[in-house]
Amino acid sequence: MAAAAPVSARSRSGRTWPISCPYGSAGILPISWAYIRMMGAEGLRRATGVAILSANYVARRLDPHFPVLYTGRDGLVAHECILDLRPLANQTGITAEDVAKRLIDYGFHAPTMSFPVAGTLMVEPTESEDLAELDRFCDAMIAIRQEIAKVASGEFDAQDNPLKNAPHTASMLVSADWAHPYERAVGGYPMPGDRRGKYWPPVRRIDQAYGDRNLMCACPPPEAFED
Repeated sequence: MAAAAPVSARSRSGRTWPISCPYGSAGILPISWAYIRMMGAEGLRRATGVAILSANYVARRLDPHFPVLYTGRDGLVAHECILDLRPLANQTGITAEDVAKRLIDYGFHAPTMSFPVAGTLMVEPTESEDLAELDRFCDAMIAIRQEIAKVASGEFDAQDNPLKNAPHTASMLVSADWAHPYERAVGGYPMPGDRRGKYWPPVRRIDQAYGDRNLMCACPPPEAFED
């Protein structure tokens, strides 16, 4: 969906600026207010408990496969768990970015990447995720860990493998020019199950940092708001 053009105001000097600038992200406050009012004190308490429980469930399931950073007393985390991919990156060349992109093939939007620690994934399940969805995510991460093990053992090529090539688009898989050493199904359908709900990303990887370093504004120029 294309972003709407910002509503502008004109100063006495004739310059224009988006009227929301002095107020920041104005939508944050009413959304938060509405959520609090709808949930109520008991609902907020339950949502907090479920979110913390979910994060600890994910941390405990994945800890044998990915080190979990910043655990507290009894190995517990708060409402999020940070998975450390740095040791695996040093050993195999598979980075947190590769895992994030591979998760798309498994049907997941990647968690927060490289924050607050570079080379990590921060998993922050909300109170709305049920146990089946948490298990589906954990199963995907464990399967990806097994793929990383195949890179380490040499079963997968160090550069031409399902993680480095992720995500796999539909056009990529149906192309007659398939030169990768692994099967198409490994790239596009890594998990067993019903394929009818498969999400296909429209594009593969784009230069990750280019957009951050080369700002391209899609908004109308200031001249468009002049009389």
